[in-house]
Amino acid sequence: MLIDTHAHVNDERLLPFAADIHDGLHAAGIEKAVVVGFDRDSSKHAVRLADSYEAYYASVGIHPHDSDSASSGDYALFEELAKLPKCVAIGEIGLDYYYDLSDRETQKRVFAEQIELAYSLKKPIIVHVRDAYGDALSILKGYASRLAYSGVMHCYSGSAESMREFVRLGLYIAFGGAVTFKNFSKSDVVRAVPAERLLLETDCPYMTPVPFRGKDNRPEYIGLVRDKIQEWRQDICVEEVTYKNAKTLFNI
Repeated sequence: MLIDTHAHVNDERLLPFAADIHDGLHAAGIEKAVVVGFDRDSSKHAVRLADSYEAYYASVGIHPHDSDSASSGDYALFEELAKLPKCVAIGEIGLDYYYDLSDRETQKRVFAEQIELAYSLKKPIIVHVRDAYGDALSILKGYASRLAYSGVMHCYSGSAESMREFVRLGLYIAFGGAVTFKNFSKSDVVRAVPAERLLLETDCPYMTPVPFRGKDNRPEYIGLVRDKIQEWRQDICVEEVTYKNAKTLFNI
């Protein structure tokens, strides 16, 4: 069986179909899906879905795009939501310098604050990084003592050298639909990830894998990610390894 470690079934494009998506998971070989929050409302939706459907689990947090609007009230809400049994992580949090929708210094501060929040709640973190791997690594190294409950580098697109640094910090490395794209150039990184730190995800409704490009991504497409990675990782059974890793990271 598979576990989708990063699904936005709480996104407005998929939320109306959350029940149907859930009902189709088992037939697609998926046992669980972590529904990841990215702001206050989406985090509440994630927890509601986890409370309503057996296979859904939740994560809560503020995406770097929305760092400018983060407040102490948000953190108080996340603290309450994270105490619920099926809320398994804080995220997605991190840095995004590609769009710069929030000031970079504010992104760094909010990222650090949410690392502290996760540590206080004994939860792993789900980290989003785009065009900011240097600063993200610097912050995570500075907060190494706050990574006792681990975390995952979501939709990883950095170098093999940086990957090894994140792994040394005790973090996992996740790949999604991008591995199926013709221009994907990180197969060497996929091969280099230690088996015990590898994860699969969809990031649905985004990053739709081939051959469904142009359509909304869905958890049921995670098998395409598994199959592509299996081509590069003949040393392991990708499905078995990533299933075990996901259960370990999220304690599910």
